[in-house]
Amino acid sequence: MDIKTHPVAALEKARRCNLDQLYYGTFAEIGAGQEVVRWFFQAGGAAGTIAKSISAYDMKVSDAIYGPCVRYVAQDRLQAMLDHEQHLNVERLGEIRNEETSYFAFADTVSARNYRGTNECHGWMGIKFRTSPTTPDSQIILHVRMLDLENGLQQEALGIVGVNLVYGTRYFQRQPESLIESLLDGLGTHRIEIDLIEFSGESFASVDNRVMSLRLVQLGLTQAAMFSASGKVLQPSDMLYKKPVLVERGRFRPVTHVNLDLVASALRAFESEESGIVPGETVCVMEMTMGNLVTGAEIDVIAMGQSAGIPMSSLLTGAEIDLDDFISRAEILATTGHTVMISNFLQYHELASYLSRYTSRPIGLAMGGSNLREIFNASHYRNLEGGIVENFGRLFRSNLKLLIYPFIDPSTNQLITLDSLEIEPSERKLYEYFVERGSIMPLIDIHYEYLQIHSPDVLRQIGRDNTEWERMVPSAVAEIIKTRHLFGYH
Repeated sequence: MDIKTHPVAALEKARRCNLDQLYYGTFAEIGAGQEVVRWFFQAGGAAGTIAKSISAYDMKVSDAIYGPCVRYVAQDRLQAMLDHEQHLNVERLGEIRNEETSYFAFADTVSARNYRGTNECHGWMGIKFRTSPTTPDSQIILHVRMLDLENGLQQEALGIVGVNLVYGTRYFQRQPESLIESLLDGLGTHRIEIDLIEFSGESFASVDNRVMSLRLVQLGLTQAAMFSASGKVLQPSDMLYKKPVLVERGRFRPVTHVNLDLVASALRAFESEESGIVPGETVCVMEMTMGNLVTGAEIDVIAMGQSAGIPMSSLLTGAEIDLDDFISRAEILATTGHTVMISNFLQYHELASYLSRYTSRPIGLAMGGSNLREIFNASHYRNLEGGIVENFGRLFRSNLKLLIYPFIDPSTNQLITLDSLEIEPSERKLYEYFVERGSIMPLIDIHYEYLQIHSPDVLRQIGRDNTEWERMVPSAVAEIIKTRHLFGYH
């Protein structure tokens, strides 16, 4: 059945699930009331879906059921709930209904808005299920942030997302991208953010969670998604919380010696210049903006839309993403051992604002001098009332530094540093001010021999019978490009 023929309203979805005789299971909810299961009770016919509804609010009661834990609103606690409840479903009901029933366990553990309004409003939600009575369990896990300002509205939004997840698991399990698209049915990105989704188990053996993270960003369900070098989906607030953060933005098509030297030299400078940082604690992130992942014909459209003030999420929703190219870049970056972020931020001040949401520690943005020159191009900020001045007010409002890697001017073959970088005369005083106050600092401890390496040149050579490109990238990168025939290698 096409996704367009499915109901959108939570009550209708719950009713259809209740009338479906295949799925039967448990709802275990902690923290914001039994908001998901309530829809199934209200829809009528709940006995067709609900074997048990439980809410273990007291910590001691929760520990007695699911085991002790350090944090109650956490992925570990959610996993314990899912495992425990699904085990009980099979143990208690297996012999009675096993030939005709596929069991599921839905769970959430949530911190909704408290009466003081001082807490982070977020939660973990998931479902463990069988696609048929005899198949092994599969699982979907989400991390959500509730954006409504009132507790009651947050509870309502949470309930709707939960119904959408249960319904999507039943009817879109073979269409994971349709499932993701349906999660905000009856809501909107102004009410709920979903910044992590993870599919696992036999039903999703062919699902690449990196691609699913990409879809979250493209559909506007979140502003950024993160995953480890191994491809594991990461929850941004867990990774960044109270940590110093260093980000290098790039296309990484492919990653070269220059990219890695830039981030390595920036890390050395960042940790030596910033007081209070313990060497090794900085989170290093290689970030790609979604605008660099769309097909070529749409790049200009996105740039024009951003200049006109159209949100990136709106521009990306219908854009065509080159998934093969994205996976190629992700697999190359995996060989470097870095955490990867995919975002919908076109401008650096948007990225800075996002990072400062999770940490009050120092933030470093590492980039080449040519990118810095573009930051001082006033034409990029026509969508801001305060123009370029507002941009820098937003960029440097947190404890942030720009760490600048020099480059060779291709027209003159001269080394360009902070001192020789050409800035428009109208912005020169502003530029000098930020350099003098230390908000923009040069990278000096670098491999100058790498400055003649340019990713576009490497990319062109990969598709030809030319081995010159191999010296421009780490050996591990060259090897994976050749063995997996990435970027047109043959």
